Amino acid sequence: MILDDSIRLMLEEQERQTLSPHACQSSQSRGRRVAEKPCFIRTAFQRDTDRIIHSEAFRRLKHKTQVFLAPTNDHFRTRMTHTLEVVGVARTIARGLRLNVDLAEAIAYGHDLGHTPFGHAGEQVLNEISPQRFHHATHSLRVAEQLEKNGRGLNLSLEVLDGIVKHSKGRKGALFTEEGPDAPLTLEAAIVRISDLIAYLNHDIDDAMRAGLITVSDLPPEATQLLGSRHAQRIHTMVKDIISTSRETCKVRMSGEVWEATEQLRAFLYEKVYPRPEIESEIQKSKALLRQMADWFLEHPNALMKHLKHAPPPEQPLVQTLVDYLASMTDAFAISIFKELFLPHYRLDMSLIPRAAGGPA
Repeated sequence: MILDDSIRLMLEEQERQTLSPHACQSSQSRGRRVAEKPCFIRTAFQRDTDRIIHSEAFRRLKHKTQVFLAPTNDHFRTRMTHTLEVVGVARTIARGLRLNVDLAEAIAYGHDLGHTPFGHAGEQVLNEISPQRFHHATHSLRVAEQLEKNGRGLNLSLEVLDGIVKHSKGRKGALFTEEGPDAPLTLEAAIVRISDLIAYLNHDIDDAMRAGLITVSDLPPEATQLLGSRHAQRIHTMVKDIISTSRETCKVRMSGEVWEATEQLRAFLYEKVYPRPEIESEIQKSKALLRQMADWFLEHPNALMKHLKHAPPPEQPLVQTLVDYLASMTDAFAISIFKELFLPHYRLDMSLIPRAAGGPA
């Protein structure tokens, strides 16, 4: 049986018939760095989602820290579960605004591919040793374009790459922007940008409560009065407000009062939760671990090359190779390599040890 493009063409026609005029149509994608024949059944952005979720970098996210390092409770978020929550929020907002859900999902799935072990603590260390500024968003782009598939990259659509690199806001970054170098190409990318904030604000609060660091009464009362005191209530209020405020415009926005309450929660996390000694002490340990490994590998470049899955480009600086390697690590793998490098290993030849009389053979 010969398969033609009729299924994909049908899906693209459905987009033209049902999506908002402000949506990014998959048939109008700016394409890929390397041109490819379209899939017979999937749209361009559906194809990107599949490539991301089947990548090694995506699978490693399940063992990378969100906020709490090496938690003993299975219900704390990891970078993987954070990603899935961002996908869920972005999907709901995109569907409510009749934008391209497939594009929003692809960006959301890929937005943290380049995150380091030990959360933002690892990011800070790599920024110290990198020859150029290290940021997880730009490294996510590098993972997607150059490091995955043994150096071939995933060859994602340009709209997805743009959304990945522009998703991050930092503590004080502007959340809504339509001008300048940080302005996303698509509204779907703008949705992921706000969905990332909604997800981490609410699940970091939830995890802090689970850890016993805060209670509901510690949250800013003005924010909880408007947004809700429960995790689900706050997400519902934020998402509903974005859809309501943005529906009649070509911009993704929150209303002023909901945005102010959201900013109060963000300030609360940065001032009252993230600096807590219970978190900060583990952050300092993880930073020391990564710095010590980085120094050792810079002094032993041949050992670094033996640890790599595939050889880097011959012209690539050693420090960049090291940054790529450290950034790829999961928390557990980083600890394992640290033990291998710095803890003694007693490898005894048991055949040389005399056996006690009557002992086991």
